[in-house]
Amino acid sequence: MTQIPSPTEELRAAARRLDRRRFLTVTGAAAALAFAVNLPNTASAAAPADGAALPTDPFTLGVASGDPLPDSVVLWTRLAPEPLAPDGGLPAEAVEVAWEIAADPAFDRIVAAGTATAHPEFQHSVRVEPAGLAPATTYYYRFRAGRWRSETGRTRTAPAPDARPAAVRFGLVSCQRYDQGFYTAYRHLAAEPDLDAVLHLGDYLYEYPVNATAGVRNTPVPAHLNRETHTLEDYRLRYALYHSDPDLRAAHAAHPFIVTWDDHEVDNNYAGAVSEQDVPAEEFLVRRAAAYRAYWENMPLRAPQLPDGPDLRLYRRLRYGRLAQLDILDTRQYRDDQAHGDGWQVPGEAAADPARTLLGAAQERWLADGWRDSTARWNLLPQQVTFARRRNRVEGPWPLSMDAWDGYPAARERLLTAAERAGVDNLVVCTGDVHVHYAFDLKADWDDPDSRTLGVELVTSSISSGGDGAERPANWAALTEANPHLRFYDGRRGYVVLTLDAEQLRADFRTVDAVSTPDAGVGTAASFVSRAGDPGLRAV
Repeated sequence: MTQIPSPTEELRAAARRLDRRRFLTVTGAAAALAFAVNLPNTASAAAPADGAALPTDPFTLGVASGDPLPDSVVLWTRLAPEPLAPDGGLPAEAVEVAWEIAADPAFDRIVAAGTATAHPEFQHSVRVEPAGLAPATTYYYRFRAGRWRSETGRTRTAPAPDARPAAVRFGLVSCQRYDQGFYTAYRHLAAEPDLDAVLHLGDYLYEYPVNATAGVRNTPVPAHLNRETHTLEDYRLRYALYHSDPDLRAAHAAHPFIVTWDDHEVDNNYAGAVSEQDVPAEEFLVRRAAAYRAYWENMPLRAPQLPDGPDLRLYRRLRYGRLAQLDILDTRQYRDDQAHGDGWQVPGEAAADPARTLLGAAQERWLADGWRDSTARWNLLPQQVTFARRRNRVEGPWPLSMDAWDGYPAARERLLTAAERAGVDNLVVCTGDVHVHYAFDLKADWDDPDSRTLGVELVTSSISSGGDGAERPANWAALTEANPHLRFYDGRRGYVVLTLDAEQLRADFRTVDAVSTPDAGVGTAASFVSRAGDPGLRAV
């Protein structure tokens, strides 16, 4: 990609100023709604129907919950009797949906209930944010439209702000390209006991065409999925395809999700307003607006994350008592364009520019301020791209990934300096993107294995992207020798279970035997611990 500035207010304004003919040419009529700012100004004015006339089950895409607070959690569903039809099988009319949340799976002890409106402007998606819930408590929820009732979801609130829970457990997942494998890992994740939440670290969907057999799944899908996503309709249909998977639905129903995105939710390796194809920035921001709108519609995100045109404030902070603070980052929307291209290159002066940013100045300040105020034992950074330095050969000169933090070394140094100044002793970076399991120690000096360890990085493999994978990829020996701070590397698909208590973290790297077949087993490839106050991964 050519080097152009990061998104600016001028570019955003240009996207909003597109005349109607230009706008519809770029995105299609449905995408005009991507520039809506808030629900009252865009939602249907007519009274919602009660759902009694729905002839078939509208809850084909399951239920989900997310972003737990001590007294609240987001509940989500979307009505779509025909999920892979452009309109979801529903007319452009609002539908009233009832919801209830209970303290038991039989719903004998209902603690809150009400109704919400599924608006056609939001593709009949529904989100509810019930308040007044008890902290650190498991709840069950469901929806109803007419005579149809959704499956039951399980969720859990966060501990009280000053609580010191004995432990919290998170699942780490990323990268789930539908046509490259079955979501068997999600079936196993759904069965993991006592997870407080699942951290989805990006690439929830892929923008690439899905062929008539859905790749290795050998399952017929409509022809209109066999194109790259550009319009709001395209992105909505891709989410519908992904949500229709029963294993993904099971994982969402079993655990609340805390989500962030990477690149494929919009366009491979995009950087701010710069697309992979170097289309004009104004045009790409229209595509980004459509993608961000569809993301918000299909994820269990709160109202403040509703996008404003091509902008969506996704970085946010969640706390699990005084045991863990989660600073969820966005490394795509505000970054400078990759230096020297998107791939692996020997860094030059452009990459070393101290002004270059991956997070943007506002997000960097927000993170540093949050660390200064943190009272948590563990500070987690759920984010997208590999943070630790990663060389791919033993002898120099060493190419590095320009799309990862290696392509933004000054930004990485600012982050580590901010953590040190804030007194962050137990830094845990949680990463996706690369379709392999990694475990890294974060070193004060990457060239000195004996230098101080500043924290750890846990990289989860993909759910399906990349196909079956291998326990030891072809570059296993080179990477492990060239990076002495790399403690573990496995190329199979799977997820990570992260357990935190006052004394240590434990990371269990789960792998599935294959994703090319739907019934693979799961095992633990490796487990590591890092002690509080004494960072560094040790095999167990």
